[in-house]
Amino acid sequence: MSFQGGALFGSMTVGENVALPLREHTKLEDSTIDIMVRLKLDQVGLSGYEQYMPSQLSGGMKKRAAVARALAMDPEILFFDEPSAGLDPIIAAGIDQLILDLKQAFRMTIIVVTHELASAFLIADRMVLINKGDVVAMGTAKEMQNSTHPRVRQFMDRVPEPAVAQELDYLQMLTEQQPKQRSQTPGKSR
Repeated sequence: MSFQGGALFGSMTVGENVALPLREHTKLEDSTIDIMVRLKLDQVGLSGYEQYMPSQLSGGMKKRAAVARALAMDPEILFFDEPSAGLDPIIAAGIDQLILDLKQAFRMTIIVVTHELASAFLIADRMVLINKGDVVAMGTAKEMQNSTHPRVRQFMDRVPEPAVAQELDYLQMLTEQQPKQRSQTPGKSR
């Protein structure tokens, strides 16, 4: 799992962060772990950063270090939570390319949670749109782009939610309860 903020341990070097799953879940020799750490950091473009602290890294570098840690155990499935969140467009494009490179090199399943449509259309083989915990649509990028489902269209076209006139109406909409009888006249405080 590669967390949105990286979730690197600030008191550990980048190398120690990447080595952590190997130390916790294997009985590999330290020399083997050191080689694995260097390989994983090389795979994400961070060769030579083993001794750096997370605070010495840029946002994109932290995300790459988190990916190296997620790759440490050679997973069959790799999860990304908002991998480009908080990054400028150039660095975000680099993270997208890293995901594509990993997908190609390791033939692993990669699941990405993102709201970044440009990124999703670039890296996804299949997409799922979830609304309030329910799967609304699933398909290829082209199928999603051509969908006529109202919620898919709203998401793809970046259409905001309709304005809600009153706070109670908004709360009612959120909780999806039946309308309550209102005795006050419109415009008065409730």
